[in-house]
Amino acid sequence: MPATAATIPVTAVIAIAVTFLAVLVGRTDATTTSPVRVNKCCEKFEVVYDGKCTVASTVNATVWKPEFIGRKGERNVQVDNYRFIIGLPDCGTKQKFNIYEYHDSYDKLILFPDGQLRHLILRHHSSMQGSVGSYLDEDYIDAGDSNVPLLQYDYEQGLYCMDRAIGIAGEAGGELMEGLIAKVCSPKEETHWTDSDVMLRKIINPICHGIAMIILLVVAIIYFVLPTLRDLVGNMVTTITMSLIVSQAADLVRIFTEFSNHVSFLIADLFFYVSLLGAFFWLNAMGYYIWKMFRTRNVFLRVSDGRKYCWYSGYAWGCTGTMAAIAVFAHYFLDLPGSNRSVAGADTHQSARESFFEGQDNISWLGIAVFFTPIAFIIIVNIFFFVTTLRFINRMHTYGRIHHKLRCSFVMFTLIFATMSVSWLFLILSWLHFDGLLYMHIIANALQAPCILYICVLRQKHVTFLVKSCFRDQAPQTTEWGDEMTYMNGGDY
Repeated sequence: MPATAATIPVTAVIAIAVTFLAVLVGRTDATTTSPVRVNKCCEKFEVVYDGKCTVASTVNATVWKPEFIGRKGERNVQVDNYRFIIGLPDCGTKQKFNIYEYHDSYDKLILFPDGQLRHLILRHHSSMQGSVGSYLDEDYIDAGDSNVPLLQYDYEQGLYCMDRAIGIAGEAGGELMEGLIAKVCSPKEETHWTDSDVMLRKIINPICHGIAMIILLVVAIIYFVLPTLRDLVGNMVTTITMSLIVSQAADLVRIFTEFSNHVSFLIADLFFYVSLLGAFFWLNAMGYYIWKMFRTRNVFLRVSDGRKYCWYSGYAWGCTGTMAAIAVFAHYFLDLPGSNRSVAGADTHQSARESFFEGQDNISWLGIAVFFTPIAFIIIVNIFFFVTTLRFINRMHTYGRIHHKLRCSFVMFTLIFATMSVSWLFLILSWLHFDGLLYMHIIANALQAPCILYICVLRQKHVTFLVKSCFRDQAPQTTEWGDEMTYMNGGDY
């Protein structure tokens, strides 16, 4: 009996040890044989047809089956135990964009046996060198060399999804194209905030945009609140400053591109270009009004001429809306295929294929040309207004109080026109991809709002007089004849 009692603890210990080893081995085996997760954009029975998830049988297509490639370029690596994770990647604040692989494309999608995705950008056209496997041997292996530029991006599980992409290239009835699509999150780049370039682009430039919007808002409030400044020229100044505020806000959104997606890029571009074009059309309306009034013998001004402002509004916003509609139409229907993401050496057929797969993140160059060509003509017409009006003023020997008011408005128009034209010129020069020109554009854009504040408020004594009177106990008396009649004898012009 004691011997039996002694053997019970030993048997229990052996049983516990065997059970523990069995569980440990089972966990190890489960770990080694756990299925590889492959992120698929659509359901298992669906493909991406014309940008949308569609049942494969309805378009006579086969569902996508992953093809795994080894780390050293081995083709058709057998991975029997894998499972699909259906759904789009959760990118958070990162940008989400599409990558397409098709025949003779420069982009190759490599799915590793562990479920990691690699986007490989080929150096040369694949039709010149051979199959994908030759590129994996040439471009992929030497990617670790420090002398070779970075041509690849890796995406962990959950930061991508893949699927088969099918669509029609070109017009209706064109060639049916089939390839792969990957929706990926923008790879995170290390940002050193101590770098002077990053400080200027991502910190100082947004701060300058915010200060510019505040300054322009102050000018707009002054010309909108003070009744004696709400004549036709004053209302034009208010509209110009509000348009510039919208352009500054849209440009501020365009700075932080990593916090949004391609749709907001296009919307921000449209707001930026439309508001900038509207500001120049209103500046052109101001120049025409002053030029016309100097050539009119019977000059009579009022605080606000609503009918004239409506006519000028119809001209400025009508032309702006028309040009914006033409630019959007040109962006989607008239732009050359593949012009947004063109690759040097690509032929016409290649560009046509890329146009089907590549999405348009920003407004195209043709759309920008539609916006900026009218601004160039407006600058030329405003130069004509400036020269002819200046000659007329120089020929005048005597003029009354109202002509003196128009002369002040002409000087204000000239300075605003010069400020906006210089800022617009530096905006165009910043597209040349030289850091120096970009920095000059940032400086010119930062100085635009303070210059407008000086031109419209600080430089004009009667405006500063009106602003100071608002902080006194008794506000200045206002009449329907404007400040040129109210302060006729004040000498505040």
